[in-house]
Amino acid sequence: MNTPIFTDLISIVIVVVAVFLVGLSKGGFGGAFGILGVPILALIMPPLQAVAFLLPIYLVMDIISLWTWRRQWHKGLVWNILPMAILGICVGWVTASIVSDKIVGLLVGIIALLFVIQHVVLKQNKNSKISLETSTQAGHFWGLISGFTSFIAHAGGPPFQIYAMPLRLDPKVFTSSSVLIFSVLNFLKIGPYLALGRLNLNLTWSALTLMPVAICATLLGAAIVKKMNAEIFYPIMYGFLTLIALRLIFVSML
Repeated sequence: MNTPIFTDLISIVIVVVAVFLVGLSKGGFGGAFGILGVPILALIMPPLQAVAFLLPIYLVMDIISLWTWRRQWHKGLVWNILPMAILGICVGWVTASIVSDKIVGLLVGIIALLFVIQHVVLKQNKNSKISLETSTQAGHFWGLISGFTSFIAHAGGPPFQIYAMPLRLDPKVFTSSSVLIFSVLNFLKIGPYLALGRLNLNLTWSALTLMPVAICATLLGAAIVKKMNAEIFYPIMYGFLTLIALRLIFVSML
């Protein structure tokens, strides 16, 4: 019989916190909390094992999120991002053996921090809005990066946010589009992860024991976002992105 890979109190607390934050992200915070999952779990397990551990949890939460945010996504945003993000998954699969977690984390952190500096510190007009029609190529680029970093470390959120936040979409549309894109990507990871030997029955069983926590956090995240307006939603997202970027850079340079 399979037993959970975590047994002592400290590891249980760490795992529950990581899964809860990932659940909030899946509920509607667009990756802001979700990207913290792997760094937190890396305190008690190797980063690659943490990535594999989270995948079954992501898949279950994706089903809940897809139902919660059904039919609210923006087709233009999804199609600007998703095809190249799928290609990014393929690139991540091919290069998985030669690209380290630290390199990916450092790149994502720097990119995200530069984005925040440009749009917050330099005080660009907060009411400015980029149209999807004029940013298709940017969407393809960030989609590729998002798919790649999602495969390597479940860190596709910041590249997606870098492209999507300046569009100033309604928070519900933003969240629904994010949920659809990353749900598709997560389901596409199953085959490559199995082929790379990252998934096993004991790891999957351990992840499934955390499902009650994941489900509650996902529903809570959705409830919070649905009550937010854009003036509250986007400053919070920028704040989370800043903290995440600094954390990724710090950890990657250790």
